[in-house]
Amino acid sequence: MRAGLVGYSQTGKTTLFNALTGQRAQTGGGSRAKSNLGVIKVPDDRLRRLTEIYRPRRTVPAEIVFVDVPGPRSKGSGLDAATLQSLREVEALAVVLRNFEGSSGSAPDCARELGDFEAELILNDLVVVERRLERLVKERGSEREKAVLERCRQALDGGQSLRLVELSADEEHEISSFAFLSRRPLLAVLNTSEADLGRGMPESLVHAADERRIQVMDVCASLESEIAALGDDERAEFLSGMGIDEPASARFIRAAYALLDYLSFFTVGEDEVRAWTVKAGSKAPRAAGRVHSDMERGFIRAEVMAYEDFVGVGNEAKMREMGKLRVEGKDYVVADGDILNFRFAV
Repeated sequence: MRAGLVGYSQTGKTTLFNALTGQRAQTGGGSRAKSNLGVIKVPDDRLRRLTEIYRPRRTVPAEIVFVDVPGPRSKGSGLDAATLQSLREVEALAVVLRNFEGSSGSAPDCARELGDFEAELILNDLVVVERRLERLVKERGSEREKAVLERCRQALDGGQSLRLVELSADEEHEISSFAFLSRRPLLAVLNTSEADLGRGMPESLVHAADERRIQVMDVCASLESEIAALGDDERAEFLSGMGIDEPASARFIRAAYALLDYLSFFTVGEDEVRAWTVKAGSKAPRAAGRVHSDMERGFIRAEVMAYEDFVGVGNEAKMREMGKLRVEGKDYVVADGDILNFRFAV
């Protein structure tokens, strides 16, 4: 899973990136041209419990790759080619919005910032759509593709993101190669001061996000960066003293999973216990393909145990005797927490 942190200069985007990933990327780099990359392991208590039962040689958690994408230095300056390419390479976008006084003393206007950034995405998508439509006219291309793109152009012309355009599976397939940015799942992250943390979202931002069907979460990036630098024992004590239930990374991961409609399944054994992610609604062969492409290609069946059933028993043989180890075919829809063993032949 790849999530892109985006936003304008001086929003605290890189500070948040450091807090999430534990890195020490240079902050205040409004003119930098390259993205920062960081990987975090997804904490999952179910994986820990399965490791205790199987005692494998290694345990592999799911991962999220965070990309700190250099954005426009100021509103209206546009997105350069390198930034656009970085945005197209991520599955979801998290736009960081400033909710603290700027270095120049400027007051925050997070609702406007959200609207301005979304407008940048819409404008770039509109350029792509218009160029493709011009080419289709000259080449007398696919009428189906043309019809979908005309719908997209109409929405974009009206200042509407493609995220709000309802498309069928076939229509989605027609435009999938364009990697439209305004169709990417988008999370608004309100970076607020420590003093204002917990006071609720500005009403203007709530309204702007609701209009665009965007989820919002708030963080204090500077505080989270301090938390990330602490050892495990110190971190737990600090969080307790501040009245914080969990660090932002845990909330961010949950938000990312919800944003992308992802769920986790597990493969287990003496060699390895591992967590995997797959889109909700995926069938067993697709999940097998996450482990290895040969497994999807030669899928025969999947042996399935529900996590909640298994941890109460702790033994596969007993699960089989109790009828709680099921054999499922190609039409089985994977559930969150499934423990899967795939049978395949190539």
